[in-house]
Amino acid sequence: MDSRINVTSPLVILHGDEMAQVAFEQILEKFVTAHLNIQLEEVDLSAEHRLLTNGQVVIDAIDALQRHGVGVKNAGMTVNRQQLEELLRKHPNVDSGNLDPLAIKSPNGAIRKGISGNITREDIQFRNLKISRPDWIGRDIEVDTMEFGGIKNSFNQLSQATGVVKLMFVGSSGDPVELHRREVRKGDPWLLATNDMEDVKAWAHRFFQRAIDEKRDVYLGLKDTVIPGYDGAMRTVIEDIYHSDYSQQIKDLGLGYYYELIDAQAARIVSNPPQRALWGVPDNTTGRKLFKLVNQLRKFGIPSRSAHVSISRMSAGGGDQYGSFNMPAQEDGILKVIVDGEEKHARSISKGDPILLMSNDHEAIKDWVAQVFRDASRKDKEVYFGLKREYMEYDEVFSNVITEVRRELAREDTPPPSFMIMRPSSQLKKMITDPPRNALYPSQNLDGDIFSDISAALGGSLATASSIIESKDGTMLFEAPHGTAHDLYLKYLESDGQEAHFNPSALIFALANALETLGNREGNTPLTKYAVNLKAALTDTVDSGIVTADLKGKTVDPESERVVDMRGFLEAVADALQ
Repeated sequence: MDSRINVTSPLVILHGDEMAQVAFEQILEKFVTAHLNIQLEEVDLSAEHRLLTNGQVVIDAIDALQRHGVGVKNAGMTVNRQQLEELLRKHPNVDSGNLDPLAIKSPNGAIRKGISGNITREDIQFRNLKISRPDWIGRDIEVDTMEFGGIKNSFNQLSQATGVVKLMFVGSSGDPVELHRREVRKGDPWLLATNDMEDVKAWAHRFFQRAIDEKRDVYLGLKDTVIPGYDGAMRTVIEDIYHSDYSQQIKDLGLGYYYELIDAQAARIVSNPPQRALWGVPDNTTGRKLFKLVNQLRKFGIPSRSAHVSISRMSAGGGDQYGSFNMPAQEDGILKVIVDGEEKHARSISKGDPILLMSNDHEAIKDWVAQVFRDASRKDKEVYFGLKREYMEYDEVFSNVITEVRRELAREDTPPPSFMIMRPSSQLKKMITDPPRNALYPSQNLDGDIFSDISAALGGSLATASSIIESKDGTMLFEAPHGTAHDLYLKYLESDGQEAHFNPSALIFALANALETLGNREGNTPLTKYAVNLKAALTDTVDSGIVTADLKGKTVDPESERVVDMRGFLEAVADALQ
């Protein structure tokens, strides 16, 4: 007799890459197929399969989520240039000249936009974790950022009409060429930013020379995977200068050079600060936030962390850098922005200058703010918005929407939760240095990535955080906020599968959340109870002192810890579930 729990609704499973995928397959076998009679609609979102299907599999994933309403997503690779070249060599029949962006870019943004979903990330509330505060006071770390260019010197405004935004370029031919177009509605914010590549080169020379003069380890952070034509173009130029002019000097001085995606790098530096470093963050909006945070940490340090932090990311509208058009200029010329047939802005650019055009959807912003207030009210959270209203019309729309949503709630006799609006730099500092008991920090995409990675690192690891994507129509996608653990995967391969070191907590928690949602929606009490018990088994395992290597020494009683590998941890959770 089949003792498994019968589940009526299908569950969408989005597979990923590397060590996270090894863990995911074992989790599904141990906690889904062994206990549940359930239909799984599985979609292979691995980097290789995205390439082989020319991105069609991403569209398939969106379709599956829209049809079934609940899914679990594993971490997937976003390939860099070297990895893409390796995949193309492996698959010579792939037409590399006609690749859809969905084939090579991260699928996350497309999926979130496709289901009109916004993200809430928060700590998994393990009772046994006691994180040692990193020693920041007096650390000799300096943040170096560009003074001009980028979003700081962008042209941005609210659309005065419903129509089409066109980005036009006039080069040596004298004929206007349309680079990009997108639809906007009246009230939607849009923004054009460029960087002068000669300024970027000059900054790079000053940056590396300063590191040599002051004998500091060198850190450089950009988001080149998501914004390849903007941050990626800057990274290429900066690293060319490093390798040609400075790498040998830095090596001879015994100094290190470290490049990383800015969100991962921010998490690493804040949670484990180096002794003496120069941290280069060319993007000045991000750089100024981190500059202010580092100065605060050096003076006051990081307080004890007793609060559980929640971060909501506005992603459904496809706004900010993540939904941008970005590319380096192919020649000298003039950029023009045309909105509903009227020229709104023009600026000169030079060959190689990175270009970024982004916009957002007023209605999507409104849906997000309403979701933020709903979540905060439901969980009794204070809300801290971060907006750059003093010179950003792009951000002013968020402030206007907050007022709209508050008035609508008041008409429904539903008071909004306690909230404040502050600068993003103050929002970040408050989250790290003065977190209230139970707070929610709404952020746009790039800030949300950086803030949530820092928060997760301070809370234990990215494997001890949860991520929920919720759309207005009720579609729910649960995922682990960590990556694919490339280094651990290499060790796994080198050991022929014997070394399986990975913390599967976030994936287990995401799965349990999805199953609980299915149980609640179909009134399936046994399924709901099973999902709740699975989450309890996870937290009970860690609370009993059984931890993976990333949490070693981070419990309230390190002497009683039992450090296990991934398989040992999954077995311990399974035992606790019995």
